[in-house]
Amino acid sequence: MGTEHSKNEGRRTMVFLRKGPKLPAWEDALLSGKEPKSLLKRGLRYVSLSLIMKGMTSAPDFLWGLPEVQKLNLSRNQLVVIPPSLGKLDRLVVLNLGGNCLKCLPKEIGLLRNLKVLFVNMNCLTEVPAELSLCRKLEVLSLSHNSISQLPLSFTDLTSLRKLNLSNNHFVQIPLCIFALRNLDFLHLGSNRLESIAESVQYLVNLQIFIIENNNIRTLPRSLCFLTTLELLNIDYNAIQTLPDDLYLLRRLPRIAWNPMDKGLHIAHNPLSRPLPEVVEGGLDALFNYLREKKEHN
Repeated sequence: MGTEHSKNEGRRTMVFLRKGPKLPAWEDALLSGKEPKSLLKRGLRYVSLSLIMKGMTSAPDFLWGLPEVQKLNLSRNQLVVIPPSLGKLDRLVVLNLGGNCLKCLPKEIGLLRNLKVLFVNMNCLTEVPAELSLCRKLEVLSLSHNSISQLPLSFTDLTSLRKLNLSNNHFVQIPLCIFALRNLDFLHLGSNRLESIAESVQYLVNLQIFIIENNNIRTLPRSLCFLTTLELLNIDYNAIQTLPDDLYLLRRLPRIAWNPMDKGLHIAHNPLSRPLPEVVEGGLDALFNYLREKKEHN
């Protein structure tokens, strides 16, 4: 009797388990029967979770029940959308969404008030939500390799931003809001559709690395020469014919540079008018001396 009763209880338990919610195959494989919190890595400074290259087309629901996560890597998947639930992870400091298929970001990203680093490079974005400007602690932002042509004016509120990568997008001009980001020390606008640089670039007084290679820029503004903190200026592959006489004021540029990683003045593949090509071959000192003498004689 007791044995029969135990068998019936076992059958009912099995039926109950079979009727329970079934996880998607990839999510089930990801957890392998473990608790979601077991995926967290607890380091000395941050609680992190990496789900890189998992073939995900959507973020797992269990993710939004892990509010303690501070570093989250969802890069190199096939994510099409990030749900509003992202706003629940308000302790996030680093968020990597690079290499997915995202067409937009949820407005709730503005709830991530502790966010310092955000990568959304290599996606399908055409715009950026104005709410991102509520992430006032943001220091590093990469939006490269998307289809963005403008930024919200509210970006002027991102006063802590130090590094901004907007390369490989559809910008025709540098967004005005960028010139209000006085703490920027790195700005990458290479491979866009820029035709000019506004005189307002002079307000980026802490800029050390400025990359505007592979655009359609024809002239450099005189105000660029007042960015005396510049250590790397890359204007390769543009349509520049002349250089401003005051360029010699950029004394922190150490050399004419050819390797993309080297500090210095990158000026290759421009239709420089004579005698500039020959002068450049003599090195940066020769170029600066030429420009200085030219200014003195004018």
